[in-house]
Amino acid sequence: MNSKRWLDNVEPLALRAVTMTDRAQGMIEAATFAEGFRQTVDAYPEQIAIRTMDDATSLSYRALRDRAANLARGLAGLGLGRGDCVALMLANRPEFAVVDLAAVMLGAVPFSVYQTLPPEQIAYVVGDSGARIAIVEQAFLKPFLEARAALPDLAHVIVIDGDTPSGTTALGMVEGANAGFDLEAACRAVTPDDLLTLIYTSGTTGPPKGVQLSHRNLMSVVRSLNQSTQLPVNGRVISWLPTAHIAERAFGYYLPVLMGASITTCPNPREIIAVLPKVRPHFFFAVPRIWEKMKAGIEAQLAGMPAEQSGPVKDAIAAAVRKVQLEQSADTVPDDLAVRVGKADAEMFHPLRALLGLDEATVVGTGAAPTPRDVLEFFHGIGVPLGEGWGMSETCGVGTVNPPGGIRLGTVGKPAPGIEIKLAADGEVLIRGANIMVGYRNQPEKTAETIGSDGWLVTGDIGELDDQGYLRIVDRKKELIINAAGKNMSPANIEGTMKGGSSLIGQVCVIGDRRPYNTALIVLDPEYAAVWAAQHGMADASPAALAASEAVIAAVQEGVDAANSKLSRVEQVKKFTLLPEDWLPGGDELTPTMKLKRKPIAEKYQDVIERMYAA
Repeated sequence: MNSKRWLDNVEPLALRAVTMTDRAQGMIEAATFAEGFRQTVDAYPEQIAIRTMDDATSLSYRALRDRAANLARGLAGLGLGRGDCVALMLANRPEFAVVDLAAVMLGAVPFSVYQTLPPEQIAYVVGDSGARIAIVEQAFLKPFLEARAALPDLAHVIVIDGDTPSGTTALGMVEGANAGFDLEAACRAVTPDDLLTLIYTSGTTGPPKGVQLSHRNLMSVVRSLNQSTQLPVNGRVISWLPTAHIAERAFGYYLPVLMGASITTCPNPREIIAVLPKVRPHFFFAVPRIWEKMKAGIEAQLAGMPAEQSGPVKDAIAAAVRKVQLEQSADTVPDDLAVRVGKADAEMFHPLRALLGLDEATVVGTGAAPTPRDVLEFFHGIGVPLGEGWGMSETCGVGTVNPPGGIRLGTVGKPAPGIEIKLAADGEVLIRGANIMVGYRNQPEKTAETIGSDGWLVTGDIGELDDQGYLRIVDRKKELIINAAGKNMSPANIEGTMKGGSSLIGQVCVIGDRRPYNTALIVLDPEYAAVWAAQHGMADASPAALAASEAVIAAVQEGVDAANSKLSRVEQVKKFTLLPEDWLPGGDELTPTMKLKRKPIAEKYQDVIERMYAA
């Protein structure tokens, strides 16, 4: 952020009308996604459907429909039909919507492959799907072609850009072919129980499982979310998470298309914070790490400002957070505090929301991992009503929702309309509804283990329900720490508290299962650490140099101590190691959606971990 602009007055954009029209209501009441898309095109033919940031590509809903239809006919000529899978390995770009919708029009099952997968894992998911056609962009073509050697049934690899090596076909050669094919009949033949997509789990506990989701699954969650959150119609949305993840497919693609939204693509997820103020979305969903980074960025900027400028802002944020805490605990907010925060909202927080690009957001969500409470309180304090939700690939991404106007911090909300939730005797969350997957692809035994004959799906999450029906997720059942004394602990809760102890702390992995005490591997937040280093006269701000610095280690220790003061004695982290590196999405330590890969971390850093227990 530019500190000179921090408190400048920002002219607000007029909030866009987002009332639900009869035509829009018809789109979400459609029986299938294919039918819903058709109704969107009929309702908003000239509305921009999907675009790049620079508008080098910008397609109206009519143009998107026409281009997808041309491709669908060509794909039919290659043998793609109802129920057939087609693999997509594409970044967030307009062509994704074109090829996905083309397959959907045929009743086929398009699914995305994570861009960071090595060839052997690409071969596994494509082989498991049975896909005979794959559509790939140039950036991922090399590993995909390596994987193809193990895929004898993969008949066609279509390349959407750049050169086409031997054995591949250019997208332009497929578009427009087979013009006589009766696409209208193919679209009409799609039923609610047909598969819509496959979501391959990220494989943190074994080989990925192919979650089969139907049109019925999707349309049920669209209707449910519209009841609970009043999704904005004709709004602006950013597509930026991996399309192989249910969060992106649901919230960055399926929902926006059915709400007639304009989708701006962000192919590099590391640029999302810079893209936000250029788009100013009406609906925005992000994983917790993004909210943590935005908060750390604001704090880093404040730390770099003169005290006479930063002091009033810090005081205003502290007052706003205190107001949030009182409201959340149902205590009375003193009049003077309410007036003070109201004044700060107009003079300070509104310009800040505009600078972040969130001043027009009407629905703001987070999920996929726990969000530290201090991060939630911070954003609520500055007027961004960030609500946690909970869902899984197996539940089409939706289970619970924190409704606007009724958000309870520290919970993931109430069951969305039409969805039932209960707890098993051991606290495991069970869920039932029309959103529950068809089953795991090619794994009937695993499906039977997960979904009972009564329709209840076992989630693997341990939870608690409060007296108002709000759900709190404790942790993954398989990830709970049981220390040497038999005490059960949630590593996610400890890690979230650690992050709240210091803005220097970017990633934490707590170790302690069957151990006498807890330790932690800590990775610095690169942005905040760079600012901190400059303020302390450190010329070398590389992760390795900072991790070796006694001053940095001491500052992190202060954060760990602050976090430990909020934890029970047995939960506290007794020792930590500051790692001389960053953890990146899709790397050894994090899934593409930034969840910790606990087992690979434990294996990779085994020597480091053992040293913390040796002394």
